[in-house]
Amino acid sequence: MARIRRAIVSVSDKSGVAEFARGLSRLGVELFASGGTAGLLREKRVPVRLIEEYTGFPEMLDGRV
Repeated sequence: MARIRRAIVSVSDKSGVAEFARGLSRLGVELFASGGTAGLLREKRVPVRLIEEYTGFPEMLDGRV
């Protein structure tokens, strides 16, 4: 089975997302998230990078794209 190395986490309902993302991080998955989700994950001390750091393009439509 192929190992998951990276994941994009971007949700509107953020309940439970920190625990989910922390689990992925513990498995060695590099996480990317939109601004709002990244902010929450950082508050919860989950390592995450902004999607725009990877793509080189800023968020559009208030982080929905």
